[in-house]
Amino acid sequence: MYNNPSDLNTSLPSLQKSRTGIKGLDEITLGGLPQGRPTLICGSAGCGKTLFSIEFLVHGALEFGEPGVFVAFEEKTEELTVNVASLGFDLAQMQKDRLIKLDHVHIERSEIEETGEYDLDGLFIRLGHAIDSIGAKRVVLDTIESLFSGLDNEAIIRAELRRLFEWLKNKNVTTVITGEKGEGTLTRQGLEEYVSDCVIMLDHRVENKISTRLLRIVKYRGSVHGTNEYPFLIDEDGISVMPVTSLTLSHFASSDRISSGIPALNKMLGGKGFFRGSSVLVSGAAGTGKTSIAGSFANESCLNGEKCVYFAFEESPKQIIRNMGSIGIDLQAHIDNDLLKFHASRPTLNGLEMHLLAINKLITQFKPTTVVVDPITNLTTVGSVSEVKSLLIRLIDFLQSEGITVMFTALSLNDSISEQTDESISSLVDAWLLVRDIELNGERNRGLYVMKSRGMKHSNQVREFVISDNGLDLLDVFLGPDGVLTGSAREAQQLLEQTDAALRDHAVSRKDREIERKKLVLESKINSLKEEFESLQEQLNKTFIEEQLKQEVFEKNRQEISRFRDTGKSLE
Repeated sequence: MYNNPSDLNTSLPSLQKSRTGIKGLDEITLGGLPQGRPTLICGSAGCGKTLFSIEFLVHGALEFGEPGVFVAFEEKTEELTVNVASLGFDLAQMQKDRLIKLDHVHIERSEIEETGEYDLDGLFIRLGHAIDSIGAKRVVLDTIESLFSGLDNEAIIRAELRRLFEWLKNKNVTTVITGEKGEGTLTRQGLEEYVSDCVIMLDHRVENKISTRLLRIVKYRGSVHGTNEYPFLIDEDGISVMPVTSLTLSHFASSDRISSGIPALNKMLGGKGFFRGSSVLVSGAAGTGKTSIAGSFANESCLNGEKCVYFAFEESPKQIIRNMGSIGIDLQAHIDNDLLKFHASRPTLNGLEMHLLAINKLITQFKPTTVVVDPITNLTTVGSVSEVKSLLIRLIDFLQSEGITVMFTALSLNDSISEQTDESISSLVDAWLLVRDIELNGERNRGLYVMKSRGMKHSNQVREFVISDNGLDLLDVFLGPDGVLTGSAREAQQLLEQTDAALRDHAVSRKDREIERKKLVLESKINSLKEEFESLQEQLNKTFIEEQLKQEVFEKNRQEISRFRDTGKSLE
């Protein structure tokens, strides 16, 4: 007995898959469609079933060395060749190269009689010849309900469907069968989905006059697969599917830093700027300079030789280039050097999913290191706040998985920080910069501060945000008697302090002169007293000397008298 089912993984057979080559689909299906088995592609008219099947054949023939047969029951081969030429597919040349064989089988509904003898042997013979003629590995039948359009007997339809699918399996070809959506069922007959090994549902929705195409894998026998609805885009490059909802939180977190383009802001962020691969939100009221910050960020990235994509949902590229030129930033030079690419569109051009897919496609093609989305607020015109949040979560996950640094701008509709939502992504981003109006003394100035910056030390001070001809700058905090001062109030306070300093210097200078004068007077008095002292000292010394001389003369005379007396001589 096996205690762990994983012990059998090395011995159990695995389902072989055929890669479709359709961008994103192989990731959702974990490798492609089931090899040698039939896959049903169902959906309403215009959802992209025929294009899906054509791409499956073309990519198989050109990229994977698997020729294919396309059998159309409604569209003529000449029409099909012309229709897909806009995508760059030359079906006529591929037929000449024996990579693809196109065949149109005309079925007249009025000629179909419901009898017990009804079968598809004629189709098997025709299809078998086409497969053998080019060694086909892939087959497309477009569309399956045309074969049974005149039949009502469900038993006959089911039996013939099973026989068709078994015949295709015996030919060991990977088959795509398209079918029109029925009422309450995936197909009109409601049977194809049960006998198919894989069923993919295509949906084309129009809500609020905005169209969105979605893909969902309904079932996939023998394989795990993505089960969500995935948006897909049809453009000049064909079908692109973005598996946005299957992304996981397993991306690498870089410790490298990237400059914001504003030296003073870098200083507020620990002196180095944002983490590479992080997400940054710049929010504020209208006119606070959010686009200028975003443009400066894009400019700095390009100056460092890195590519940047700027997604604009409010202004045209020429408007942004002109406006940024007024503050000394030349974005046109970066466009000319193929370092900067603009993608501008109104949000109402597509649904949210289509916008996300377009962003993903352009980033995949251009391979930038930084991205700007300006502003995300406009996306609420085509979706609710929760839908926009869902889009931004998936976009952030995708960009972080690619190591791309993204800066969002968002319009704040209120001034209260506690009520600030910014499309509810402020809690999702790594750094949040808030630019606010500061109204004081009859004028309006800007203040910027870092609400948060994960993983790094950052300033908690409000800086005055100045936009001038020389670019963007943040002035150091200036505290006055009544708090932080900006604009003319700051300049007036600075002038007042300079005046006070000058007056203090003058007062100190005057006091110094007064002290010097008093010092000179005192020194003069000291010198006078010193002279008087010396004079008195000299007078005292003179008296002492005279007394000493008198004493000496007296002593000398006394001695002389005494000597004469001893000799008995008269002094006369």
